[in-house]
Amino acid sequence: MSDNATAARRSAIFLLDQILGEGRLLSECLAAGALDRLGPEDRARAQRLTLETLRGLERADRLLDNHLNRTPALTVHNALRLGAVELCNGEAAHGVVNSMVEIVGRSRKHGRLKGLVNAVLRKVAAEGPEAWPKMRVPRLPDWLREPLIMAWGAKAVAGMEQAQFSGAPLDISLKPGATGPGEVLPTGSLRIQDAGQVSALPGFKSGDWWVQDAAAALPVRVLAPQPGEKILDLCAAPGGKTLQLAAAGADVTALDVSENRLERVRENLQRTGLKATVIAGDALEHQGQYDAILLDAPCSATGTIRRHPDLPFAKDGSEFGGLIELQAQMLEHAWTLLKPGGRLVYCTCSLLPDEGEVQVEEALDQYPNMAVDRGALEIEGVEPGWLTEEGGLRLRPDYWPDRGGMDGFYIACLNKST
Repeated sequence: MSDNATAARRSAIFLLDQILGEGRLLSECLAAGALDRLGPEDRARAQRLTLETLRGLERADRLLDNHLNRTPALTVHNALRLGAVELCNGEAAHGVVNSMVEIVGRSRKHGRLKGLVNAVLRKVAAEGPEAWPKMRVPRLPDWLREPLIMAWGAKAVAGMEQAQFSGAPLDISLKPGATGPGEVLPTGSLRIQDAGQVSALPGFKSGDWWVQDAAAALPVRVLAPQPGEKILDLCAAPGGKTLQLAAAGADVTALDVSENRLERVRENLQRTGLKATVIAGDALEHQGQYDAILLDAPCSATGTIRRHPDLPFAKDGSEFGGLIELQAQMLEHAWTLLKPGGRLVYCTCSLLPDEGEVQVEEALDQYPNMAVDRGALEIEGVEPGWLTEEGGLRLRPDYWPDRGGMDGFYIACLNKST
């Protein structure tokens, strides 16, 4: 057992406490410096352990419940969960058990429970690896699962749950004329299985590509930017779509309310040698006139569950109403910034129709000079079954199951009459 392994596990338990106890997203914890004291390898290990535990949480809890008379304090429970997941995925029992006993034993508040941790994890080590693969795929929490079943049916949701449990490979978008590693997907993105350290992959340092899920790359494909067009990327961070627009030769303005998140946009622009005007500001207050607009509106992000398994546990759906109202306000304001004859792509990384299909249906009823452009969706790799009744494009994590799935997205192209 190495001190480094124990440090990574201790940090993973802290992250689990924050996500499951405080309702914080993993990204928020990382931005607040939760892993800053660890070296690069230990940071990566702590994140991996956290994500694996969240993905296997239901199975871990079922195994642990067989050996617990009552649920222990959250930190101890999370140590047991993490240990169970590691044991059932092939980690050596000696190292895992001793590490968890040490972590709990050093706690002033929970040290007296180290004997419990030792006994329970040794029982899990004996029976868990055989039982684990026979257990059902972990289900999403009811607050998310129920509306998704209403929207897409139980079979589709089961596919989404499988995608979340399996995790996501790495997708990248190429600069024009560049090459990169991975399998070419039907929509043109490249997919890398077991990518490892991203910055060490060929072409990263030279700026030949950037990380972007295949689904997230499609809104710009739908917008079809042309060289010289003045295009506004609203809610631009982390910047993948800004890079796509800039790579197409457009005159891009990237706007986001978060100065901190825009730093990542600037870093990627510099690394790739692409250019855009980057502005920190409120999308509802921005002024100007544009040939085309990309509005990737703030949303529940439920479409990203296969890459962010913390989301279903950190959230409870209470923010849906406010987000839906904000999306409508942003779409209304963005429409005033679009020149007559221009086009606006509205998209959200959400699986909820209220944040996608319904928003566009209501906008089409509200604005007489708005028309949906179905032809914009006729692009390489888009399957007919992904097209929606009102003229949008619906993507889901259960699509491409043999390739590793995709993020959930809704995309629609809206034309403004002259």
